[in-house]
Amino acid sequence: MEIHYTTSTEGVTWERVSEVFAAVGWGKRDPAELRQAFERSSFVRFAYDGDKIVGFGRTMDDGRFYGLIVDLVVDPVYQGKGIGSRILRELREAMSGYIFVTLTAAPGKHQFYVKQGWKRQTSAFIWPRNEKQAREYAQETMHNLRHE
Repeated sequence: MEIHYTTSTEGVTWERVSEVFAAVGWGKRDPAELRQAFERSSFVRFAYDGDKIVGFGRTMDDGRFYGLIVDLVVDPVYQGKGIGSRILRELREAMSGYIFVTLTAAPGKHQFYVKQGWKRQTSAFIWPRNEKQAREYAQETMHNLRHE
């Protein structure tokens, strides 16, 4: 296995990107919408095994002060091989001049980021779009908040 990395969206098979999202349990996303989202992102990284996409990540930011690493995803078959670590490191380095760089870990994946040297925030908030998102990402559920 020889993994190579690129910063280009040129030639990306967006259907494959959608399949990797589904493989990690984030649901199958529309390939055209994925293309649009990645092409609007500030920095992107794709990992390939041959011509097969096996991981990717992207950032969103204001160009100077605040940056957010989003969609760090590695095909489950390829997890544990350093692919996610490298993509994360390269995206973080791409935003090294920013004052504040954050990310949101998928449920159950926070330990991966701790191992990479990331620190938990004490004051981050989310506006959950539904009960499931509230359960997975919020300390208080929407149900509890409605009854306070």
